[in-house]
Amino acid sequence: MIEIPLREMRNWFGFGVAGNFAGHLEQAGEAVDFVNVASEGTAPKGIFPWYAPGAEGFLGEFPLSNDAIELPAESPEFSGPLNLQIEPEVGVACRVVWQGDTVVTLQPFALGAFNDCSIRRPGAKKISHKKNWGPASKGVSESFFEISDLTPDGPTASLRLVCLLHSDGQEHAYGVDSPLIGYSYYGEVLLDWIVERLANQKGSPDTPLEDVGALMVASGHPEHVLIGIGATRYTELGESTFLKAGDQAIVRVYDTDSDDAAELRQTVR
Repeated sequence: MIEIPLREMRNWFGFGVAGNFAGHLEQAGEAVDFVNVASEGTAPKGIFPWYAPGAEGFLGEFPLSNDAIELPAESPEFSGPLNLQIEPEVGVACRVVWQGDTVVTLQPFALGAFNDCSIRRPGAKKISHKKNWGPASKGVSESFFEISDLTPDGPTASLRLVCLLHSDGQEHAYGVDSPLIGYSYYGEVLLDWIVERLANQKGSPDTPLEDVGALMVASGHPEHVLIGIGATRYTELGESTFLKAGDQAIVRVYDTDSDDAAELRQTVR
C-alpha cells in the first residue's frame, strides 16, 4: 500500500468513465442522457471531466477530499434539489505519456477507493455539470494499492469494491459488493479504450459528453491523471436514498486474499 497526499493531486487531471458497470446508468436515471451516444456491445458510453487544473469556471476547482462531502450551494451549473448520491468507484492513478497533443499511453501505478459523488439533475446538459461544485465534492482514499498490472487475471483479480452509508446511527449497504473484474471494461482493454476516446471523443450539443482530450491539453499536458473507472450497482436502498448532512459515505476497496484495504470515509456537511 502507498499513500498519495491530496496536495500531489492538485496538478493531476481528473476524469471518469460513464456506463462501465451493467445497470448503473439505469438505476441512476441517466440512461436517457445517452440516447444519442453510440457504443459497441458492452463498451462504456464515454468519458467526462471532473477536474481540469488551471481551467476557468467550476472545472478548475479542486474537488477532492479524504474525509468530507460539502453540500453544494446553488449556482448556474448546480441549481434545484440537492439530490446527492454516492458513486462508489475505483480510482486508478496513471502516468500520462504524450506525443505532441495526443495521449498515447496511460501507465497505471496505483488504485484506490473513489467517490464520484453526483447531483441527480435530470436535463443537465453535460455530465460534468453534476460532478464538481467546489471543494470536497469528490472523495478519494489516502491509501492506494500499488499496482502496475490491471490484467483481469493479475494481482487485482482478488480485489472487491463495497459501499456503505452510515446514517442516523445505522449502517446500510449502499452499493452492491462487487469484484473489480466485474467492470464491463477493465485492465488494458479499458486503458486502450480510454486512450482512443481521449483522441477521438468530441463534444456536441446533443450528447452529455465533452472533448476531454482537448481539456487535458488546455490544462498543460498533465503528467498524471486520476480516473474514476465507473460506479457499481446500487442496492435497493442506495438507489433511492440521497445524502443529507451528518451522513457518512464509506467506499472501500479490499483484497480477499489479505487484510489490505483502501478505505474512504466522508462526512456530509
